[in-house]
Amino acid sequence: MKKGFSLSLIIALFFYSCATYQTSPPSLYLDPLPASVVANLSLEERIITEDAWKSLRQGRGEKAKKIISQLGDKSPFYHVGLGYAYYLLYQRQAAEEFFKAALAKYPDMVLIHLGLAQIYLETSQHDPAFVELREILKEDPQHPWAKPKYEALKLTKTEEALEHAYAFLREQNKEKSKEAFLKALYYSPESIRAHLGLSEIYKSENNYKNALVHMQSAVLQEPNNIEILKEYGEILFLSEQYKKGLEVYEKLQELEPDIPEIQQRLETIKNRLGIFELPSQYDSIPSSEAISKEDIAALICVTFKNVLDEAVEKPPIIIDIATSWASRFILTTTSLGLLDVYPNHTFQPKKVITRAEMAEILYRLINKLKSKGYKFIQQIPPEKIRISDVSPDNYYYQPILFILSYNIMSLSSDKTFSPERAVTGQQAIKLLNIILDLIK
Repeated sequence: MKKGFSLSLIIALFFYSCATYQTSPPSLYLDPLPASVVANLSLEERIITEDAWKSLRQGRGEKAKKIISQLGDKSPFYHVGLGYAYYLLYQRQAAEEFFKAALAKYPDMVLIHLGLAQIYLETSQHDPAFVELREILKEDPQHPWAKPKYEALKLTKTEEALEHAYAFLREQNKEKSKEAFLKALYYSPESIRAHLGLSEIYKSENNYKNALVHMQSAVLQEPNNIEILKEYGEILFLSEQYKKGLEVYEKLQELEPDIPEIQQRLETIKNRLGIFELPSQYDSIPSSEAISKEDIAALICVTFKNVLDEAVEKPPIIIDIATSWASRFILTTTSLGLLDVYPNHTFQPKKVITRAEMAEILYRLINKLKSKGYKFIQQIPPEKIRISDVSPDNYYYQPILFILSYNIMSLSSDKTFSPERAVTGQQAIKLLNIILDLIK
C-alpha cells in the first residue's frame, strides 16, 4: 500500500512540475489585419491568413507558423506572420529577420513596425524601439498601443540625456555635453532645456550662428518668456544682427517696460542702426534761414548714421546742452571731434553757423571719413584758388581752401566766399549730401 502510494505521488509530482515550469507564450500585441491589403487577397488566402491571425492571438506560435507556411512568400502576410510566430516561440533573432524581410517589401505596414517595436522593447534596445514606434505613429498617430509606449520612452530617454548633458557641463566637457543635448533633441525635438543648453554652449564658443538656431527654436515655443527673449536678444546683439535684435528688445520693452537694462540696450541698438527718434525741431531745419550749432550736429548724425562710428571716447563736459533738443547729437559730434566745445565747457547750441565755420566742420568731417578708408580726390589744385575776401592768415583760410579744392563749396563770380554769411538749412543739407554721395 505504501509502495503504491509513493509511486502515485511521484507520478503526480512529475506532471505537476511539468505544468508548473512549462513556458507560457510571451505577451503579444497584435493589430487587426489591414483591410486595404486583405481586400486584394484571394478567398483562400484570406481564410488562411485570418486562421493564422487567430492562432497568433491565442498565443499558439507553432500552429500559426504551420498555417502561414501555406501562404508562400509572395503573400504580404507571409514574412510578417512568421515574424510573430517566431516571436511567440521565443526565437527573437528569427522573428527579427522575418520582420525585416517583410519591411523590405512593405515599409509602411504598421504590423511590421509593431512587431519590431515589441522585440526591441523586450530586449531593451531603446533607440531602434523608438524608431519603430515613431514609424507606427506616422501612419496612425493615435495608435492605442504605440502611443503610450512612445510617450513613456520619449520622456525617459529625454530626461536621461539631459541629466548626462548637465553632468558633462559641470565637468566642463562641452563636446560630451553637446552630444547629450543633441541626444535629448533626438527624442524630443521640442525640448526647450536642450535648445537652451546647446545655445549656451555655442554662445560660450562665440558660435553665434548655431546658438541662434537653438534660441529661435526655444522662442517659437515660448514667445513671451522674458528670460528666453533676453538671452535671444543678447545673442542677436553679440552677432551684430541689430535689426532682428531691435524687434526682440522692443517686444521685451512692451512686456517689461520698467527694466532699465532693456531700455539701455534698445537705445544702443538704435544708435548702431542709426535709428533716431527725431524731435519735431529736426523737421524745421530745411526751412531755416540760419542753422545753429545744434542743427548741424543733428544733420551730421542723421545723414551719416550708417557711416560714422558711435562716439567711443569719453564725452566732453558740456554745461549748456541739458535743455537742447539735439543734446545726444551734440555729444556724438563733439566726441568725434567734428564740433568744438569752448574752453568754458559751453557749446552754445543756438549759435548761428557761418560759411567759414561750415567749411571747417566739413573739413573735419572729411578727415574723419578719410581715416575710415574713404577716398576724396581734389578737383581744383589749391594753389590756383584765389579768394578775394579771406586772407591766408585767416583762421578759416585752410579749411575753406580745402573744401573749395574738393568742389564741395564754391566762390561767387567775384571770387568772394562770404565767410560771415549764415548757412541756411537747405544749403547745409546739400553740402552734407554732396559728401555722402562722394563716399558711396
